[in-house]
Amino acid sequence: MRAAFFRLPLIALAAAALSGGGALAQASQAEEDLTVLPAPSDDFRPAMTAWGEPDFRGRWPIDHLNGRTPLQRAAEHGNRQLLTQEEFNARAEMVEQLERRYQNEDSSGTMGIGHWAEVAAANRRTSWITAPANGRLPAFTAEGQRLSDAMRSTWAQGQPFDTWHDFDSWDRCISRGMPASMFPFMYNNGMRIFQSPGIVAIQMEMVHETRIIPTDGRAPIPAVIGHWLGESRGAWEDHNTLVVTTTNFLPGPSATNIGTTGSPPSNKTPVSAEARMVERFHMVGPDEIIYEFTWEDPVVFVEPWSARLEWQRSDDYEIFEYACHEGNVQIRNYINASRAERGLIPVAAE
Repeated sequence: MRAAFFRLPLIALAAAALSGGGALAQASQAEEDLTVLPAPSDDFRPAMTAWGEPDFRGRWPIDHLNGRTPLQRAAEHGNRQLLTQEEFNARAEMVEQLERRYQNEDSSGTMGIGHWAEVAAANRRTSWITAPANGRLPAFTAEGQRLSDAMRSTWAQGQPFDTWHDFDSWDRCISRGMPASMFPFMYNNGMRIFQSPGIVAIQMEMVHETRIIPTDGRAPIPAVIGHWLGESRGAWEDHNTLVVTTTNFLPGPSATNIGTTGSPPSNKTPVSAEARMVERFHMVGPDEIIYEFTWEDPVVFVEPWSARLEWQRSDDYEIFEYACHEGNVQIRNYINASRAERGLIPVAAE
């Protein structure tokens, strides 16, 4: 369903074996420090735009984060934010095996997942989620569970398809939603930041959406107006941090789908009208941003949760067309195939 115009070669290995940001490239970190991520430094002073704001413009793809780090932490890692050296070595070996799929398919004259999925170098993070302390999504509220159970998606196993209501917004090539759009996926990880006086725009390769973030202090729009990506307002803090608060998310049973490694298997994560997201884009070097956010949705989750990712500038990265489902026929094909499978419509004889 999510076909795209892919880069070749697809496998984009980072140069450093411990990619994920210079702040984490410390293979010798002591065992007792593995529960703590280094705090972002305030020492770096980015260049300023002609109108006097920190200059974050450029290409900041997150494909280097696609090295099998899960959204949620495995139980055996407890409250540890970082892998031990032995655990990292095991992950690096797994990533190396995944990387070989491309060459193996080429040598055998086939094309499969190796040509489809991008894999980057391993890093030492145990999960992208940093809070709660166990690195896992909080439990759903009773209403959150009800909304999740009502969601329909191609990710769900064994689900029949009869109408467009049986597909989530990503299936329908509308939006990956929030906060999902800010996480790496197995392809289309391009991010590009544009700025003009009073405006920051973040272009995302997945679904070709662009987040428009006013930084000029304008008033919020009415709460009854909902958007797939919400309505954002930004403010500059100190000399190197952009703080973005986003509300006005479009609620519904098919509102978002996290879909990154380690997401809940069904990927059915609803969003309510009360959801609120606070992000911090903290530039700590000329080519590094520490990106952190906290997601609050009291209708869906029993408590807020937070995540952190280390962005790296790569101005050579090219954003290609995201074609999704060409011809707009896939929803119909899913429905017809599902009905035929259930014997509701006859299948033409060969």
